[in-house]
Amino acid sequence: MKKFQYSMENVLQIKKKLEEQMKIAYGNARLRLTKEEEKLEQLIKKKNSYEDELRYLRSGKLELLKIKQCEQAIDIMKTNIKQQTTAVKNATQRLEVARIRLNDSMVERKTQERLKDKAWEGYMLEFDSEERKEVDELNSFNYSNPVLDEEDR
Repeated sequence: MKKFQYSMENVLQIKKKLEEQMKIAYGNARLRLTKEEEKLEQLIKKKNSYEDELRYLRSGKLELLKIKQCEQAIDIMKTNIKQQTTAVKNATQRLEVARIRLNDSMVERKTQERLKDKAWEGYMLEFDSEERKEVDELNSFNYSNPVLDEEDR
């Protein structure tokens, strides 16, 4: 009997490669989101430190120039935090898109693997059927011709 060969093996290999690419894209999107979140955290910490410094400046000797600079720095940090929050939301959306694409590619690959498994099962059934047929033919040949059996002895 011929060797098992899945007719859509090349499609399965393409699906596996696509899945690997989607895993890489998902990983990159996750990394980007992590970086954006870290930037946001740093901006918040910096804003908090400016607020602490402003409280300290207001409680001690009043230096209006430093207080004004600190207030401006806090306003700038608030603006930067809003921009960074938007960047985090965008990165989150990109991550979700990458997750959906990865999930879709995994489903497609699994579908192709199931089709290959079903083709393999069909092949094995056909192989078993042919094997039984050959055995039956041999047995029927051996037992249907008793004259040949006596001559062979």
